[in-house]
Amino acid sequence: MLEVQARRELFVTGPAGGPPRPFSAASGLVQAGGHLYVVADDENHLGCFDHMHHGPGRLLRLFDGELPLPHAARKAVKADCEALLALPAFAGYACGALLAMGSGSRPSRQRAALLELDGSGMVCGPWRAVDLAPLFDPLHAQMADLNIEGAFIAGGRLFMLQRGNGRAGINALIEWNWADVQGWLCATRTAPRPRSVLRFELGDIDGVPLSFTDGAALPDGRWLFSAAAEDTRDTYTDGRCAGSAVGIVDAGGHIQALHRLRLKTKVEGVAVSVVGSSLQLLMVTDGDDRSRPALLLGACWPG
Repeated sequence: MLEVQARRELFVTGPAGGPPRPFSAASGLVQAGGHLYVVADDENHLGCFDHMHHGPGRLLRLFDGELPLPHAARKAVKADCEALLALPAFAGYACGALLAMGSGSRPSRQRAALLELDGSGMVCGPWRAVDLAPLFDPLHAQMADLNIEGAFIAGGRLFMLQRGNGRAGINALIEWNWADVQGWLCATRTAPRPRSVLRFELGDIDGVPLSFTDGAALPDGRWLFSAAAEDTRDTYTDGRCAGSAVGIVDAGGHIQALHRLRLKTKVEGVAVSVVGSSLQLLMVTDGDDRSRPALLLGACWPG
């Protein structure tokens, strides 16, 4: 099992100030410079936290409007942003950008927000709405329970992770050519079709199947993923979480190692950095309870 340390609970101060409130349902994590960006699946804002200081973070607008407070009503209309990825520099975004993406599990969840970054990794300028439907349409034909929960860019390719917590139980790595997607984002090309879809079997925790929740590229061509064992066969309904795990996949698409986390929690976002000869992991959790803050966890990959 992999030992993890709880670094902090995530609280945010609203755009208009006021006392800090819990930032829950964390679903994706990106480290950019000294900033930690966390997307939550039931917010219209992105959480921005200082990596070195443990004070409350601030909220950055992703989508217009405010979400209702009652759980069922909020769940019905939310964008369900489950994936957050850092984009390299491209036309109009000299220092790169962040892309917060809806899961695609329902028509209302095919939205994304694009936010420009400056040279220090800070979000600058307003967000831009992106309709993901043209990109996701080919995937719906292959996966009835589409549920994109992670994404990363490596080697000139954009990868998305399909979470297999629906009836079909399909965990998959979906690949696009990044130049084609970039052209689509810049409105110079039509939405490209994915180049490949590679399915995975992740095993289980106490009989509950593991399914992808996020991923991050490694410098040597491998990639790291987080997975959760949530007892549900429905991409819409939450269930009991039996635990989480992290693993590494080689460039050929083979799982090299998989470690269950000793802390029993639902990890939905992961970021990794290379420090000397070791891999340092940061993870965020979703407790499916808006009254409780998400946790920022830390771990060192063994070996």
